[in-house]
Amino acid sequence: MKQSGKKKICDVTACLYERLSRDDNLEGESYSISNQKKLLTKAAKEKGYTNLVNFSDDGISGVTMQRPGFQAMLEELEKGHAAAVFVKDISRLGRNYIGVGKLTEDFFPEHDIWLVAVSDGVDTAEGDNELTQIRNLFNEWYARDISK
Repeated sequence: MKQSGKKKICDVTACLYERLSRDDNLEGESYSISNQKKLLTKAAKEKGYTNLVNFSDDGISGVTMQRPGFQAMLEELEKGHAAAVFVKDISRLGRNYIGVGKLTEDFFPEHDIWLVAVSDGVDTAEGDNELTQIRNLFNEWYARDISK
């Protein structure tokens, strides 16, 4: 069967996920979320993604995995609507060692999702980064420490 030569829309679609645990009390979007969007947009375009979809959770802790923007992104990924996820760093996905581990070790590979954590130098298209699990553990410890 002859291929049309056109890329499927999911092949060129990337989810950009931004999260900030503490709102900076601005009306509308916080500065950090805006800066994360700029960073992720640049990184995704450099990797060849042309259809970028933003998901954000502004003012919601990463300790919980039940964040509205995060859950909406997961639903789109389950439907096969994107091929990649871009985050500033692994802690943006969450500060829950088990939850983020299930995501990076099970969910993303099962759904053939490419993960890029820009500041952490994580790019699953280039292979595993052994430090990712350690960073994930430290992210949870950090959240516990600052809550004391």
